[in-house]
Amino acid sequence: MKVLHVITGLGIGGAEQQLRLLLRHLPVQSGVVTLTNPGAVAAGIESDGTPVTHLGMTGNRDVGALPRLARIVRQGRYDLVHTHLYRACVYGRTAARLAGVRRVIATEHSLGESQIEGRPLSAGTRALYLASERLGTSTVAVSPSVARRLADWGVPQERIRIVPNGIETDRFAFDARARRLARGVLGLPEDAHVVGGVGRLTPGKRFDRLVRAVASIPDARLLLVGEGAQRAELLRVARECGAADRVLLVGACEDPPNDDRPGPSLPGLLAAMDVFVSTSPDETFGLAVVEALAAGLPVLYVACPAVDDLAPQAAPGARRIGESVPELISALRGLHDARPPRFPLPAAARRYDIAHSAQQLMSLYNQAVHGTPSPVK
Repeated sequence: MKVLHVITGLGIGGAEQQLRLLLRHLPVQSGVVTLTNPGAVAAGIESDGTPVTHLGMTGNRDVGALPRLARIVRQGRYDLVHTHLYRACVYGRTAARLAGVRRVIATEHSLGESQIEGRPLSAGTRALYLASERLGTSTVAVSPSVARRLADWGVPQERIRIVPNGIETDRFAFDARARRLARGVLGLPEDAHVVGGVGRLTPGKRFDRLVRAVASIPDARLLLVGEGAQRAELLRVARECGAADRVLLVGACEDPPNDDRPGPSLPGLLAAMDVFVSTSPDETFGLAVVEALAAGLPVLYVACPAVDDLAPQAAPGARRIGESVPELISALRGLHDARPPRFPLPAAARRYDIAHSAQQLMSLYNQAVHGTPSPVK
């Protein structure tokens, strides 16, 4: 089977890195087209052995990209097109139809309650999405929460399938040596109490609240993994709170890393943490939370469908908290005083192993192309 994946961009982000992981586990011949920004994840995908084509799209209204994309689909003689992220879904479904490929699966990674991919929802956004959705075979939601939102939007229930995001679970198992090495590279004392977070540094992630909360705990330190437009603002808040020397922003971290990338890997950075916090109030899945649980960390989160859609015993180390800074301070102080040990691997982390997600996708591929789904274990 030949499958073409179309994605809006390949900078470091959750959907982008999720595509790379899936490609490492899908037993098909794959190609990738990125409409824009062939960034670090594009290099990682190519180093794994999958070719990436940059379409060179200049903006949302660059309709000239449509025949170029259709030509790639047609010349590649693909059996199926799989699209990822809003713009790629709209253009990819249309291009596939123009090229004569009627089997199109789209994954909806980033549909929140009031935003899609960090941008406010609008009537026009919804109308265009629904118009192109009819050109596809099915739409994949990464969580039951996203599936409900798609249905509320007007996507027919029978066209929605749930395939959760996944991680390479065993890679995140806690490693005491990796903890020492990461702390040494980052200049963190071995006995320091380190609060961590992972994600794009954007206002929607509410990391400013985490900075203020950690600043109120005198001997706690904050380790943030990610890059984004709010970096300077977060450093300003840290200075304002008198905690500039206790807030460490290490930039984005591609995972899995390319061999030539210096510094600790994401599992190593998680090993260096003592507590993990997700302050975002609007998540479609919560992949970073799952990675932290796999690393054995106690986790505080404001929103995480990946955990909330499961029974409580599936993630005993995770605790949902409110959005306010005082609530966050109270929860962090409790963990700071208790100093809980690392948790064993929870059922939630094993449930979201990427191999299982890839197998579920293969079942959808086989059903779309051959009419017979493969068994899912």
